[in-house]
Amino acid sequence: MYIVSLGIELFISVLYAIISAVNMLLSTPVSQLNKVGKKTASHLKRLNIKSVGDLLSYFPFRYEDYRQIYKIRDLQEGMTATVLARVEFINSKRSRRRGKNITEAMVGDDSGSLRLIWFNQPYIAKILQTGDQIYLSGKVSSDIFGVKMNSPQYEKFKERQAHTARLVPVYPLTHGVSQKQMRFLMEQALPLTDKMKDWLPEKFIEKYDFVPLSGAVRGIHFPNDEIELKQSTGRLKFNELLLLQLKAEITRVSRAKRNAPKMEFFENEIKNFVLGLPYKLTDTQRRSAWEILQDLQKDIPMNRLLSGDVGSGKTIVAGICLFNVILNGYQGVLMAPTEILANQHYNTLCKLLGDKVKIAILTNSKSEIINHQSKIGTKLDQKKEVLDKIGHGEVDIVVGTHALLGDKVKFSKLSMVVVDEQHRFGVNQRKTLKEKILNQHKNLINMKERLGPTPGEASAWGTHFLSMTATPIPRSFALMVYGDLDVSIISQMPMGRKKILTRLVEEHNRQKAYEFIRAQVKQGRQVFVICPLIEEKKKEDEIEITNYRPVWSALLEKKSVVKEFEKLSKTVFPDLKVVYLHGKMKADEKDAVMEKFKNKEADILVSTSVVEVGVDIPNATVMMIENAERFGLAQLHQFRGRVGRSVYQSYCFLFTQNSGQKVSERLKYFEKENSGFKLAEKDLEIRGPGDVYGTAQSGEENLRLAKLTDQELVKKAREVARDIAVDFEKYPIIKKKFFSWEKSVHLE
Repeated sequence: MYIVSLGIELFISVLYAIISAVNMLLSTPVSQLNKVGKKTASHLKRLNIKSVGDLLSYFPFRYEDYRQIYKIRDLQEGMTATVLARVEFINSKRSRRRGKNITEAMVGDDSGSLRLIWFNQPYIAKILQTGDQIYLSGKVSSDIFGVKMNSPQYEKFKERQAHTARLVPVYPLTHGVSQKQMRFLMEQALPLTDKMKDWLPEKFIEKYDFVPLSGAVRGIHFPNDEIELKQSTGRLKFNELLLLQLKAEITRVSRAKRNAPKMEFFENEIKNFVLGLPYKLTDTQRRSAWEILQDLQKDIPMNRLLSGDVGSGKTIVAGICLFNVILNGYQGVLMAPTEILANQHYNTLCKLLGDKVKIAILTNSKSEIINHQSKIGTKLDQKKEVLDKIGHGEVDIVVGTHALLGDKVKFSKLSMVVVDEQHRFGVNQRKTLKEKILNQHKNLINMKERLGPTPGEASAWGTHFLSMTATPIPRSFALMVYGDLDVSIISQMPMGRKKILTRLVEEHNRQKAYEFIRAQVKQGRQVFVICPLIEEKKKEDEIEITNYRPVWSALLEKKSVVKEFEKLSKTVFPDLKVVYLHGKMKADEKDAVMEKFKNKEADILVSTSVVEVGVDIPNATVMMIENAERFGLAQLHQFRGRVGRSVYQSYCFLFTQNSGQKVSERLKYFEKENSGFKLAEKDLEIRGPGDVYGTAQSGEENLRLAKLTDQELVKKAREVARDIAVDFEKYPIIKKKFFSWEKSVHLE
């Protein structure tokens, strides 16, 4: 009787799902699900959903509460409500006046009637038939004909609803995939949760009263109530945090087993160097330098994160420590993700240390060594000479990009590696760097004459490692995520820096902003203009997912570098020198543009986010950001930090095509707040951890659910991680899960 009541269509759908689930595995391609063709599979691939397992691991980011069922007579304008009613009439027709297809229906219950309207969805008239009992969820409005709903969610009555009359999951989407489609697919995959192996040992599940993994996955997708949702989310958050803390524990144990060169602290030389600087170090710069120098005096490899706001002076802190390494007779490396940033660091270190040590730069387009103000190897055909000198230990500090990872790059006594904005390097690039260091240490055993006594066997060698980021990271977050790292934070700005005046500019005031820019240029200043796109693309090419949350856009409204350059150079500022820059340009082209801008041969630079880090133009006083709503607060702060680097008053103008309340509140907060650390806290609250430090790597976000505030779960995760790390071999299932996860993430 029950099957009959479901109706033939529903019965077939349920039967198909059951049969499919029996034959499917978590590794089964998502294309084998019902109603997933090549096109849909392609769209899902853009969300990194390739298998049924990927689909089940793709969690909702919020829920619509449609549980309360109203009688039609109780509906009021403006409320969001769910009703259970019977279709009395439905028809689809073409509107000549509007040029749209309009589907109209009338539904009723024992209390009254409700009018429904859908636009450009004629298929609804074929799905819903007169007499069907359906759930409807949506916003109520009214007109002279009575109450109505425009484009409500609809679903035929059945035992268990997916789109109405419950806590309805809402997923981050891309073009070509609808919420209804995603939930339909998730329903098909849900029976496979029974095939999920719970990799957390039973003793920990019982100790902390966690729900099983299969139940947690079902509960996060289709929770029956808040309690089930909380329990499911808590378990899945714990999984994320446990893997992070386990990585920290394993790394800590591994580091303790390795030796690294013990560095003597050359106190007098370092003090004299600091006293000779043209400026006074801030207290937090001094403290951070001392923390690193203390690490270098230990015989275990340093693994430290140096976090500082834009322009806080991280490079000088790294330079002090590298200088001490050189005084000990070893080599140091500073690696940056872009040639622009590498050149910036090279020039800074040359100014600071060029008269004391030998410094080289090695990128795809540049190879050079400076020694007491003299240069060699300025041409690419002389690159071999530079490589030979690095390999023979005749260069003290090497600054470079991923070019340092090439097979031809050899070191003889590398002992400290500084990586700036390390999260911007790919997983494979970071792996190559570590392997290169390891291979060098295997060869060091044969270099006793040069190095003196080796501090242990070759396999036990370790390198002192310092990661730097210009993204301010709240200490509590750093401790949660980077438990294997020691953390130093530069929270003060250099003396004499003026606060950058930030304004959210209404579109009707754009001309005034242009006039202000012209006035700044007349005073001899320069201007940045940031756009989110290089050039306009087709809408179907666009996908924006930030921290597991969707960011949709009207693409035609998004500013592109190419189009904005043409407008500014030809129409707005035809008398000024305007240049542009983006990531797809060749390295020598980018260098030429930056050199022109740096030498004041251009007034305005139109660019993508490629200038987010590593560009130091003291003469620039205006940062103009188009489509500011497209960027996180942390990234906006990075842009803003490109100006305000001199004695001149600087300004940041924000333009947006989105006038929504949430966007306005976020940008208003940015307008008044100049502290990078407070902005990072806000970004954590609004967008999650990924935006703060790029925790997403290779398509996997390692913190999809866990947040800064989950301190109790962090504590539990640490306890379990320490228990497991003591004897990792006892937990083969966890070990397998951990190494699979570790391949796609990077947090050190």
